[in-house]
Amino acid sequence: TGTLADLDDANPALARGLRQLLALEGDVTEILGQRTFVAEYEEFGRMRSHALKPGGESEVVTNENRAEYVRLYVDWLLQGSVEQQFGAFAQGFHEVCGGPALRMFVPEELELLICGSPSLDFHALEEVTCTEDGYTRDHPVIRAFWEIVHDMSAADRKRLLFFCTGSDRSPIKGLGSLTFVISRNGPDSDRLPTAHTCFNHLLLPEYADKEKLRRCLYTAISNAEGFGLM
Repeated sequence: TGTLADLDDANPALARGLRQLLALEGDVTEILGQRTFVAEYEEFGRMRSHALKPGGESEVVTNENRAEYVRLYVDWLLQGSVEQQFGAFAQGFHEVCGGPALRMFVPEELELLICGSPSLDFHALEEVTCTEDGYTRDHPVIRAFWEIVHDMSAADRKRLLFFCTGSDRSPIKGLGSLTFVISRNGPDSDRLPTAHTCFNHLLLPEYADKEKLRRCLYTAISNAEGFGLM
């Protein structure tokens, strides 16, 4: 059964909203109107609906039944809505990776092996970073870069990691196991940092000062798409 804790990983904004619904002290019908036990979703450009329980189309969400609504909605969102797709994935996964060895792992261990760790130790990454094309570990731009990184919020560090590597999670052995390279990409300019995500390679122009580096770096990581491409 899917839970709000699971939804935190997939859609934290929605999970937060559902918790607010559960904690609301007033009449929920004043906020939700005549919402019923039905989930609406888009499929190939068309809006469709799914009853969360038998007769759900005619049962209005109220203070008394909102906990049931949230439980059913979250479970459908995380499991029922993707049951067919996940079934195909699970079949293929077991055909390729199945066997006695797979049964040795608990779900949390499998998640770590497949997805990597959400814990990001950028001090460890700094220790193993290589510099090229005129940069050294003590170059002012490199020192300013790490000062900026260590001052970032956790969310911005995830964006930076995604920008540079194509993933916002670390390998199972941590960021210290990555091969990470920072190269000088020409003299000071208004160009933004770029990255070759397949090689964990960040290219930084030799910005004139720390604030310009900060501004350009934040612009780059806040507008990155796909494989680190702008």
